[in-house]
Amino acid sequence: MKQEVFLPDDYRPAEDEPFMNERQVEYFRRKLLNWRAELLAGSKDTIEGLQDGTRNIPDVADRASEETDRALELRTRDRQRKLVSKIDGALRRIDEGEFGYCSVTGEPISLKRLDARPIATMSLEAQERHERREKVHRDD
Repeated sequence: MKQEVFLPDDYRPAEDEPFMNERQVEYFRRKLLNWRAELLAGSKDTIEGLQDGTRNIPDVADRASEETDRALELRTRDRQRKLVSKIDGALRRIDEGEFGYCSVTGEPISLKRLDARPIATMSLEAQERHERREKVHRDD
């Protein structure tokens, strides 16, 4: 059984501490779990809203508008479902001790990047190279 890591409410990972020490790992674990919980709560609200919102609207324009809103909501939720999957992957990397390291180079991903996008799997430089290659192949 792992011992719980004390983490002050105002804690932010700093460059002057060892990379991916227990406090940093716990900080990112909590950040990911909170993000995941928010997304799942939003999905639950959407499902309830869609179930409750099925009604017969006589005006064609109003019905079309409502269906457009629903389609947009469903597309948003689909993107969030994929995001939950990426969050689960990041949590798995934390458990395996691989979190915070670039999947391409093995180098540490900057703390600023991880704080902004904790699901990142590549360093900024590796991500930029990947996107440049992707753009070149897409233009062919």
